[in-house]
Amino acid sequence: MAETIKKKFRAAPAPDECKGCGRCVSACPKKLLKLGTKLNFMGVPYAEYAGEGCIGCGACYYSCPEPGAITIYEITED
Repeated sequence: MAETIKKKFRAAPAPDECKGCGRCVSACPKKLLKLGTKLNFMGVPYAEYAGEGCIGCGACYYSCPEPGAITIYEITED
């Protein structure tokens, strides 16, 4: 019987690209993103990954109006 491998992902918002709109925070079905308390160079709080359990759905990526502000990485364990 074949072994099922569960993939793990991580959303990585880019602080200097984020405009603090919060769309990604609202879009995440697992509620793993939040607007932090630190400010980026534009003076706005930026999105941060706040937990584990990203399913790699891309909802945060596709809801973001800023191209390149969020990257989703597949976590590989060697």
